[in-house]
Amino acid sequence: DEKLALKYYEKIANMGYASGLLKVGYCYDCGIGTSVNYQKAIELYQQAESLGNIVAQYNIGTMYANGKGVDKDYNKAFELYQQAANSGNYNAQHGLGLLYEYGMGIKKDISEAICWYEKSAKQGNQRAQKKLEILRYK
Repeated sequence: DEKLALKYYEKIANMGYASGLLKVGYCYDCGIGTSVNYQKAIELYQQAESLGNIVAQYNIGTMYANGKGVDKDYNKAFELYQQAANSGNYNAQHGLGLLYEYGMGIKKDISEAICWYEKSAKQGNQRAQKKLEILRYK
């Protein structure tokens, strides 16, 4: 039951745990057990990020990259992805690869994109592995 899960996540979040804040933020981001509310999601992600949660940092970057609840800002997405990627988050590494590949917020740089895709792929990210296959055979 999604509503029940949200209730438990909220209890964990109210105790100040970053993991709970992240999960409640994700529920608002995706409409799991509640209505979609990007503003609430970003607030919760920011609270989790302030407690050192790297996944929340990546999620905020994605919201900026997609303009969900905030104005689309590839520069801000790049900054957040870079911090999370340097901390080992493979989704953020993939996100940086995309920004470099398509020149979103930064100068297009395929070799830099490949570098970030490789880091992500080494951790098992299948999306990054597919990107590498495509870029290497262009």
